[in-house]
Amino acid sequence: MFNSLTERLEATVRRLRGQAFLNDENIADALREVRMALLEADVALPVVRGFIEQVRQDAIGREIGKSLNPGQLLVKLVHDRLISLMGSENAALNLAGAPPVVILLAGLQGSGKTTTSAKLARLIREQTKKSVLLVSADVYRPAAIEQLRVLAGQVGAQFQPSDISQKPVDIAAEAVAEARRRALDVVIVDTAGRLHIDADMMAEIRAIHAAVKPLETLFVVDSMTGQDAVNTAKAFHEALPLTGVILTKTDGDARGGAALSIREVTGAPIKFLGVGEKTGALEAFHPERVASRILGMGDVLSLVEDVQRNVDQAQAARLEDKLRRGKGFDFNDFRDQLKMVQGMGGLGSLLDKLPGMSGINAQAREQLADGRQLGRVEAIINSMTAKERRFPDLINGSRKRRIAAGSGVQIQDVNRLLKQFEQSQKMMKKLGRPGGMKKMMRGMGANRGGFPGRG
Repeated sequence: MFNSLTERLEATVRRLRGQAFLNDENIADALREVRMALLEADVALPVVRGFIEQVRQDAIGREIGKSLNPGQLLVKLVHDRLISLMGSENAALNLAGAPPVVILLAGLQGSGKTTTSAKLARLIREQTKKSVLLVSADVYRPAAIEQLRVLAGQVGAQFQPSDISQKPVDIAAEAVAEARRRALDVVIVDTAGRLHIDADMMAEIRAIHAAVKPLETLFVVDSMTGQDAVNTAKAFHEALPLTGVILTKTDGDARGGAALSIREVTGAPIKFLGVGEKTGALEAFHPERVASRILGMGDVLSLVEDVQRNVDQAQAARLEDKLRRGKGFDFNDFRDQLKMVQGMGGLGSLLDKLPGMSGINAQAREQLADGRQLGRVEAIINSMTAKERRFPDLINGSRKRRIAAGSGVQIQDVNRLLKQFEQSQKMMKKLGRPGGMKKMMRGMGANRGGFPGRG
């Protein structure tokens, strides 16, 4: 997600690196590039116009501190405005009501509502220990009811049976009544989608909303539809009092325009991102973290949270402690993470979150993000000796030839992996030192024109 936008913004910053100060001319040139980058990322035109004007006003007359250069200052201004555009802070799920709390999911057909219902149930159960009842009010697709029944079993949620002979409003109301009888905490209602927005669909979803009075009304939308995602979100928001948006399939969306447009256009905050097909591949949307990803800074906090959710606690504690104490991020850790990320949105999601990985060229990123390449990467690491995995600096030319032969790849493949790993390792080391996060940001500023920190 955001790959092309990140590349364009970094190129703009590099061109400013040799400038002594920001003036009207280089501000105009830089913002022209930022504007094109946002448009290419499929951000809504009115949003782009407002964003560029705000950054321009922020930059005019701005003094540059001794520790900053124009590129760093521009990134700071863009970073701050991106956070503001996406909502400043995470809009948490509201479960603070009298049980059973009702969550209603709406959206078009194919947006991933049924899978998202199960993901949300799993997240609620794991993070709050509350009991969850899942019910499908999609009487137009019998397969959807069966799919949700199977998923409920996988995530440990209760399931309320429904039938195509029933009315959607009755299904939802009966589920809430059943949850109340059984003293369950949360009811998630999965509703029917359509191929397009129509009057019947809106009338049905409004009737369900009126019957169950949900505390959360979440619009589920496929982020890969770009501008259409924003337009449909706006239409639903006009018909329903949406409390939030869940963007699905973000692991396959290289542009990210929907994430940057939806809150500005609809006023509804993005609450979650769907980052993969598995039931654990749902993560909270944090504007500051996403802004850091866009600007190539990675997102270590989300990475650590993913690790804690998807691996046993002993392994999570070991990695977190290792990073905090700066003991070195080696190929053993890298290989462990390759296995873990299969349940965390794939390698593409990991690359977005690892600091220093945004510089990987598009071809290499595509190869690593492709799940079929996981075996090749593991084979390269497994062909290293235990000492080489612990101390990659030992890998010289002859060792590379042996590793390549042992894993059935070319030496260029080994070199590429070593280079990518080295970028990640350097940033991980910086993160573990006292004041590491701030130093990491400054290091990125010096080497990549990155965000200099707020201190």
